[in-house]
Amino acid sequence: MKRIIIGIGGVTNGGKTTLTKRLVGNLPNCCVVHQDDFYKPPDEIEVGDDGFKQWDVITAIDMEALVNTVTAWVENPVKFARSHGRSLSASSNSDVQILILEGFLIYNHKLLASMCTERYYLTIPYDECKRRRSGRNYTVPDPPGLFDGHVWPMYLKHRCEMEESGVSIASIDGLLSKDEIFSRVYTDILNRFLNTS
Repeated sequence: MKRIIIGIGGVTNGGKTTLTKRLVGNLPNCCVVHQDDFYKPPDEIEVGDDGFKQWDVITAIDMEALVNTVTAWVENPVKFARSHGRSLSASSNSDVQILILEGFLIYNHKLLASMCTERYYLTIPYDECKRRRSGRNYTVPDPPGLFDGHVWPMYLKHRCEMEESGVSIASIDGLLSKDEIFSRVYTDILNRFLNTS
């Protein structure tokens, strides 16, 4: 059985979740793990020197639980799929199992980054990111000044760290249409991993 882990990383509000949902709906035998599902409880999130709760740092996420979840998929993708309510197809690609790992810091964790068969990274410029972020409703609302005082600086810091670590990514312009982004990634996955004889 062939196991493929597709990483979908990038800037906040860059289109990661939108792309992930479309991929999961179109790829055979595909499960997903969202980094956002592994945030620690709000009372465990530290307040930083910038005065904001530190939601955009790796210590805000239970990385051990995230790694254990991905490892559980690697060890038994079929059992993982069934336990997460995913049906398995009997297509010609039934010997291929796919996991989409989605999150903004997945490539800043050495083990998670190394587990990915392919790594896509969505980017958008500051102005567009701020516009999209201001239009979102979060469970814990953004306090005034959070984007400029914490979110964007942390994105730049983590992106720099990722690039310095030498992790190989396929960068995608998040300003492209949703259809163009999906088509590029989906076609790449099909050609590289599923349409091989």
